[in-house]
Parts: sequence; structure tokens; C-alpha cells
Amino acid sequence: MGKKTVVPQNVFLGRDESWLSFNRRVLEEAQDEQNPLLERVKFLSITASNLDEFVEIRVAGILQRIEDGAIEPGPDGLTPQQALDSLTENMHAFIAEQYECWNRRLLPALNTAGVRVLNWDQLDENAREAATSFYQREVDPLLTPITIDPAHPFPRVLNKALCLALLLRLKRRSSAGPVLGVLTVPRALPRFVPLPSTDGTHDFLYLPNLIEQHAASMYRGYEILSRAAFRVTRNSNLYFQEEESRSLLETVRGELHNRRKGDAVRLEIESDAAAEVIERLRTNFELDESQVYRTPGPVNLSRLMNLYSDTPRPDLKFAPFTPRELRLNRKSADLFDEIRHRDILIHNPFDSYDGVAGFIESAAQDPRVISVRQTLYRTSADSPMFQALIEAAQDKEVTVVVELTARFDEASNIRWARNLEDAGVQVFHGIVGLKTHCKMALLVRRDPDGVVRRYAHLGTGNYNPNTARFYTDLSLLTADPEITASVQNVFNYLTAHSESDDYGPLLVAPLTLAESLIRLIQRETEHAQSGKPARIIAKMNSLLEHSIIDALYAASQAGVEIDLIVRGICALRPGVKGLSDNIRVRSIVGRFLEHSRIYYFANSDAEEIYCGSADWMPRNLFERCEVVFPIRDAQIRSRLRNEILAAYLADTEKTRLLQSDGSYLRLREMRDKQQTAFDSQQFLIQVAEGKASESNIPASAQSTARIPAEARAKATVRRPRAKKA
Repeated sequence: MGKKTVVPQNVFLGRDESWLSFNRRVLEEAQDEQNPLLERVKFLSITASNLDEFVEIRVAGILQRIEDGAIEPGPDGLTPQQALDSLTENMHAFIAEQYECWNRRLLPALNTAGVRVLNWDQLDENAREAATSFYQREVDPLLTPITIDPAHPFPRVLNKALCLALLLRLKRRSSAGPVLGVLTVPRALPRFVPLPSTDGTHDFLYLPNLIEQHAASMYRGYEILSRAAFRVTRNSNLYFQEEESRSLLETVRGELHNRRKGDAVRLEIESDAAAEVIERLRTNFELDESQVYRTPGPVNLSRLMNLYSDTPRPDLKFAPFTPRELRLNRKSADLFDEIRHRDILIHNPFDSYDGVAGFIESAAQDPRVISVRQTLYRTSADSPMFQALIEAAQDKEVTVVVELTARFDEASNIRWARNLEDAGVQVFHGIVGLKTHCKMALLVRRDPDGVVRRYAHLGTGNYNPNTARFYTDLSLLTADPEITASVQNVFNYLTAHSESDDYGPLLVAPLTLAESLIRLIQRETEHAQSGKPARIIAKMNSLLEHSIIDALYAASQAGVEIDLIVRGICALRPGVKGLSDNIRVRSIVGRFLEHSRIYYFANSDAEEIYCGSADWMPRNLFERCEVVFPIRDAQIRSRLRNEILAAYLADTEKTRLLQSDGSYLRLREMRDKQQTAFDSQQFLIQVAEGKASESNIPASAQSTARIPAEARAKATVRRPRAKKA
């Protein structure tokens, strides 16, 4: 008998630790001197925004379970208290890295580049006068000073609102103990106040610094002993029972109000704050010491995004590029004529989003279009599609399914739902208990030949032209009769809960998607066991579902070569002998947020490729309505396989390889010096500009992407042992 393979006791990596690891990869981009300086500032801002959401949702959820008495271990083997302790330690370490990046790397580099964040005592007379004028004109009228005493209880500090705490002592009663003063800084004010400069620099003053200089005028009769900016993060989970609600819209509105007043879960405060100030705040918000985060710099790093947007220095940002416009065949009379003859794939941001927007806008403008149906998860206030839906409702049947509970977009979605209803659009909110996360639109049109046809858009991303500029997403425009008929069935499911026996060729969650994916993986397993070509390439945001991971482990053990491109959370352990030897997991974090989902199955010699809105997570597979669609056009399949997936597998600059212990190693630091550097996103920009093609992808990576399992995917990437934590 051969030696028995020993696999880790826990074959799944922890979700929250994996997420923190992802945010560290974003922080690496802020630390990376090869990125333009202001882009590095932007990446640091994104890490802070990411962490805010993580604390108010994930950490708050763990605290809630602990308060409810939960002691059962999670999938990673940790009890809620153990998970919280581990996360807290890691978050404190991560925040120290953030401020080290800001104070020791970015701030000095910005100063050298002529973008200066100054203190009050660094301002010349001209800048002080301008700052004071701004304070008197824009800031002072919005501030309400509060002193905490028996007649004035502690104010209700809103979630993530920037505040100033001041330790005060009455001048007339110097023997009396100090009291606490609190100022809430309105969100409408910029956190970095632009200043005039005479030497060509771009100068800013941190807003709390400006307010501190004028605090004495608001607290006359007091001596200010100490002052510090602080911010409180609150539990932002929505808690409501949809079944008991007469109106989901009204319930969500009510819970949004409650969210702003949820229990405190984190206190951020300047590290030089007086101990007495910190203790008074900690006690008031009922926080443990471990929930206090002392910041040696601006309390809210996410507002560094203002520096990025308010500094007109294109030389310190990524070079702009022009997305490729959708070109119609010369023989096509219009977009619909084009779609009747061929499916169209749009890859944002490399292809112009006008192709997607134009599809919806055509529905409003074309008198031959009879009806429009569309889902909306997140969009923008100035979305041309939103206006197109309102215009179309004037003379067409328009139905929109709006997801009210899209996290942190609930308020805007409520407004859009009401505006659409006022315009005559039939608005639905999907199925009780399920989020509507699928991205699809269906137009019914009487074509010039008299035939009534369906035209569909199916996508991996939201109907949002703003995020389409920096999210990578895929869209399919098709008139395929089977696909469009299935899209109509999905809409019937959303508006009438009318379930069909078969949604094929679409894979639809929560009805058929999970079992279909497992069946596709098992089919590759059977092919490998039979000696047939078998290969899986899957690109997604997150991988958590254990049944999917188990199927991938089984496929690996059968000899299926598996490449997973997982941007964020990944619970699968790759490279474990006897368990996942044939699985490689890479994460790509770069200029654009990787958001597209692509699923490739070699299927012997009859490959299948799917795209869609769903990650391989429990919530996507079982708690949301999701749609994954097949790519039937051979040319589009070739583009996805040989251009897009091949580029991601060839990336050496923005790729990190997941190790079996959960750590990530950056490929750029591992590749041979002779190996050609290859940035997948930059390559795709060059493709859009007509400066590159798939022939420019390194041959080794092309073979890895194209050749199925019989070639055993000869790897060109060195995979050293994971370093000890």
C-alpha cells in the first residue's frame, strides 16, 4: 500500500481572514511605487472604505452572534469569540500599515511632487486668510457646539460621522472638573480644504485642523485642555422580517433610519488624543479597549479620495485611454439588425459602455419596440438608462425589477423606484427573501419583416455607466430565441413567482445554478477519469461555497487541471498534496476592479463557456436571483478564451498566487528576470486601442489557457513554499 496522504484538518480557509488578505493586496497597490502617485493615494482610500464596510457588516455580525450566545465554530473551525479576537488583532496591524503607508511613503512623496497637506502653523498669511474666510463662510454656519453636562446628554453621533472631541474647563470655576465638548462635522464639507498657492503647488488643509483653530470662538468661557478628531462605526446590518411587512419599500426606509443609529462597533480617534478623552468616549459608546483604534493621521483615510479628485495633476494619475466603440457591420441597418445576425460581446471598461446604454436607449426611441423589462441593482443618479426607461414608459409597456436592499444603495433605489412609478413604469421588488442580483434586460420588437422578436442584454455588472469606467465587466447582446425565451421566464419568476421546470440554456439561482455548476465540474472529472481532455478555468470575485469547493477538490484528484482567478475571498486551499495538487488560485488587483465572472469547461473537445452575475458563494447560489448564461457564438468564445482568460493567466505584474496556508505571494517578485513582464489590464487597453492582439500574449501563458488537460498545463510559474506567518 502507498503512503497515506495527509491533508489539512480544515480544508477550508476562513472567509474573514481571506477578505483581510484581499484588502492587503489593495494596500500593496498603494505601496507600489510603480503606480502613479495619486493613484496610490486612491488605492489607500479604497482600503479604508473597504474596511469601513467590513467592520459595520462582518465584524458587527460576529459581535451580534457573540451577544446572542453563539459558541458553535464556523467553517474555519473558530468560535465567534476566537474569530473576533483574530480579526481584531489583524485589523489593528492592518491599520498600522495603512498609516505607515500614508505618513512615511505617500505624504513625503506628495510633498516632493508639489501636492502638500499642510498644518495650520505651516500656512503663510495669504493661505491663513483664505482658510479663515472659508471657515467663516462655509463651515461655521453648519457647526453646532455641544457641551456634555447634566442638562446636555451625549449627542447621538451618526455612523461614520467625523467629530471633534474637546476637553473643556470653565475659566470662572477652575476648580471644577473638565467636561467634554463634541462637534459633528457635516458630511457636505470637504475634508481637505484647498488653499491658494503662489509657487505652483497644490496645497490643502485638513478640515479638523481648521476647525480646531476656531474652536475657542464656539466655547467662550472655556479653556480647551485637549482636542481630537474621532469617528464611530456602527452596526449597519438591516434587520427586518419581509414576511411581516406590508410594504417592503416602507420597511427598508425605516431600517435605513435605524442603521444610522446602530450599536457602536469601532471608535477611531487621533493617536495623540488625551487619555481622558479616549476613556470618556469609549465608556459612552460601550466599547472594549480592543475596539478603540488610534490613528496617527487623518481619522478617515477614505476621504483621501478627495485629494485624488481635487488635484489637477494628470501626470500623477494613470494615462487616460479611449474605450473601443461598438462598430456595426456595414450592412446592418441598426443595432437590432446587427444583433439579429450576430451576438455582441462588450468588455468594459476596454469597450465603450455606450453599447449597453445604446441598447436600452434604443428601446425608448425605436417605435418598433413594444415592451421593455429590466432589472436594476445599482445604478447612478445621472444614468442615461434610467432616463430612457422613463421616456419609454410614455408609449410602451415598461417593467423594472428594483432591488431595494442592495447594500448601501437602499436610499437611492427607493428614490428611483418612486420616480419610475410616477412615470408610469411597473415597478416590482423581486421575490420575498431573495435579492435580485441578476443583470438583464429584455426588449420585444416588431421588426421590419413583421416578426415579433425578443432581444436581450445579459451582463456581469450593474447598469451603472460610472462604475463601468473602472470595473471590468462583460455584456452579451443577443437575439438567440432560446436564451431570450429563458430570460422572459426569469422575469416571470421575478414578477409573478412563476417557476418553470426548465430555464435552460440559462443557469438560474436559486433554482438550477448550484446543481448545474457541480454537474459541469463533475463532467470534467469524468472526462479526466476516462482519459479525455478536461480543464476548468473560472474567474470570479469570491469562492466560498463548500459543495463547489468539494467538487473542485474531487476534480483535482481525478487529474483535472484547474485555474481559478479569484479577486477577493477564497476558501479553497490550492496545492495541497492529494487534495488540490492540480488547482492554482490567483488574484489580480490592479488599475480596474476585476468584476467579470467567466466559467470555462473544456468538456473533452466541445468546450463550454458561461458568464454571469453570480460568484460561487452561498448567498449567490441560494439567497439571490442570479443568471449565468452560455456563450454560444464561436468567435466570442475564442475571444474569451484566447484574449481575455489567456491574458489573465499570463499576468506577471498584478497577480498574487494563493498558497495552501492562505498567504499570497506576488508573482512579480517570483518570476525570473528573463521572463517577460506582462500586465493583463494594460494589455487589454492596448487591444482596445488597436495596439495589441492575442498574439502579444506570452506563448507559455497562451498554451496554459488553451490546451486542455492532456497537456497537463506545463506551468511556467515558480511556486515557492509559503512563508511562515
